Amino acid sequence: MSRATTRRRWSLTRYFGVVSFLAMLALGVALVWVTGRVMQAQSVRDGTEAATSVMSYATAPLPPDAFADGLLTPQQRTGVTTSIMGFDERAIEVRLWSTVGALMYSSSDAEVAFPDTERLNSVLASGQPDARVIEDVSQEGRSVTGARIQEVLDVYVPVRASDAQDLSGLEIGSEMPAPDPLAIGDDEVIGVAEVVLDHTAAIDALAQARRTVSLVVGAGLVALWLLLFRTVHATSKRLQASALENARLALLDSLTGLPNRRLLADRMRRDVADALATGGRVGLVLLDIDRFKDINDSLGHDHGDELLEQVAERLRGALRDEDVVARLGGDEFAVLLPDVRSVANAERLARRVRQLFVPPFQLGEMSLHVETSVGVACIPDHASDASSLMRTADVAMYSAKNHRTGVAVYDPDEDHSSPQRLVLLGDLHHAIEAPHDSSELVMHYQPKIALDTGRTVGYEALMRWDHPTRGLLLPGVFIPLAEQSGLIHELTHFALTGAITQLARWRETGTPLPVAVNLSAHDVTTTAVVDVIEGLLTQHDVPADLLEVEITETALVADPSRIVPVLERLGTLGVRVAIDDFGIGNTSISQLRDLPVGELKIDRLFVGDLRDGDRSGSEVVVQAMVDLAHSFGLRVVAEGVEDEQTAATLRRLGVDRAQGFLYSPAVPADEVPDVPPGGKGRGGTHPRRPTRVRSSG
Repeated sequence: MSRATTRRRWSLTRYFGVVSFLAMLALGVALVWVTGRVMQAQSVRDGTEAATSVMSYATAPLPPDAFADGLLTPQQRTGVTTSIMGFDERAIEVRLWSTVGALMYSSSDAEVAFPDTERLNSVLASGQPDARVIEDVSQEGRSVTGARIQEVLDVYVPVRASDAQDLSGLEIGSEMPAPDPLAIGDDEVIGVAEVVLDHTAAIDALAQARRTVSLVVGAGLVALWLLLFRTVHATSKRLQASALENARLALLDSLTGLPNRRLLADRMRRDVADALATGGRVGLVLLDIDRFKDINDSLGHDHGDELLEQVAERLRGALRDEDVVARLGGDEFAVLLPDVRSVANAERLARRVRQLFVPPFQLGEMSLHVETSVGVACIPDHASDASSLMRTADVAMYSAKNHRTGVAVYDPDEDHSSPQRLVLLGDLHHAIEAPHDSSELVMHYQPKIALDTGRTVGYEALMRWDHPTRGLLLPGVFIPLAEQSGLIHELTHFALTGAITQLARWRETGTPLPVAVNLSAHDVTTTAVVDVIEGLLTQHDVPADLLEVEITETALVADPSRIVPVLERLGTLGVRVAIDDFGIGNTSISQLRDLPVGELKIDRLFVGDLRDGDRSGSEVVVQAMVDLAHSFGLRVVAEGVEDEQTAATLRRLGVDRAQGFLYSPAVPADEVPDVPPGGKGRGGTHPRRPTRVRSSG
């Protein structure tokens, strides 16, 4: 579409204004026209009634046989004239016609006249009056210029035998006697009376009424249009402002107000493209806060968030106007240098950034000294595109962290993971593309135990990769790789297919227990995953309440506006939703109250603290989580339970369910015990836990 076409496109407000105005105009014209037609028809009906009254007085002195002869005696003419004298002000002329069209009487003393034959015959045949508004030309004197044209109502009124009663002595305004049917005969039409009424007053009244109606309708519709236009205009302004604000917020970090990863990536792609085209250089500085997790755990997430806000403020105020400071997530920040002269200059700026952390940060009444690790990479020196620039800067940052140098420039010798990651990514592609039954990717199942009864109440499906050379790989090795490369949706589809297929098999052999499947944050930002789940449940005839999905709290907090509608659709479908790794994100109480979830899974970090850390402090934290979840009617599950003492503590604190190596590791489907509903498995015992304690993820 050309720019000229874009400029000519109307805004919503302008389009509504023009269309609604035309619609209001058409409506107003229609209302005035219909109202005028109704009033005109009413005036004609009133005139017809008046003409009928004139006819009744005009024919009262005449006997019925006068119409048969078509001739009136002088005495009868005089009687007719006398009878209609009271109508002189309204009736311009009265004529009486016989059934053959002969003129019997004319109030203008005309001796020769001709009726409208078509109208005369119609009235004689139908017995109904025929009224028409016509122009009457009367000659005043003998001068042509003295002619006067006026609107008249010409009414042909049928005369019935009962109307001609020879009532010559009847006075105008007196009550007419009831006809005698025996004397008069039937009600046959014996003639026609033509009554010409002055219609000028009615025409003037009708015109005045039309003008009044036009003014009232026009004013009303204009007022209504102005009100609607103002409402639409104000609403359109609010919607535009809201859309702009939402677009702005979608590109900014909600905590610090800095550009987020999405905005940084877009800006980086444009700057890199310009640099490659012009031979310039773009630098990227990545930094994260050392031991930030310890700060969060020791001081709490509120102080951790406050620290991140202060870091953002220092970065924002110390760099050049053209530099872009962004928060990538967690404690990781980035500084994009769109025009840097050399790698050495980028390194000097990175060291200046690190100096910003020398003064202590004030958190309430406490001064906190914080250190950071900074990585530097440049295009074209260390990368060829925006994606590889981000990766090399990340490698440099972790090199600075590992060697404790504070600042490090990308060094290919330090990039040990890159070739391995590429090879592993290629292997992952092959594993996903292989047929499901022969794939290296397999699903293992770990039981969930009700702490009050010790019974197995469900399973969590966990993916494993049986790599041909590296052995059995846990999700922590390949899931991040899949998320970064865009393969996560295929892995999620594989996990859902495997879990639902297994549920269908267990359902054929008995009553299965629910199975939970983990969803990545990338999966629940659109409703596509809901369609996949619904299709698989229908395909395998598995009830929706046998499937649970788990999403991490950090993913939920990252983009709740897009994720919550997906969870609501899952809940409507009947699929249960659980928040995984609860306690390490920033979910507010109001969010937790409104989320469509039924279960919270306490992060294994807090469960581990019950075993290894300060038990009294850890118990207070877990107890608070349990009380909060139960107050909202949510079930609480603890992960990573590895000893009886921890299980007993969790039971005492009110935790509902637990899973971990105390009960069983995740095992293939064919090693899962035959568990009846609510039972403990074959023989009433859980699978033997391994001798070496490992993470239960």
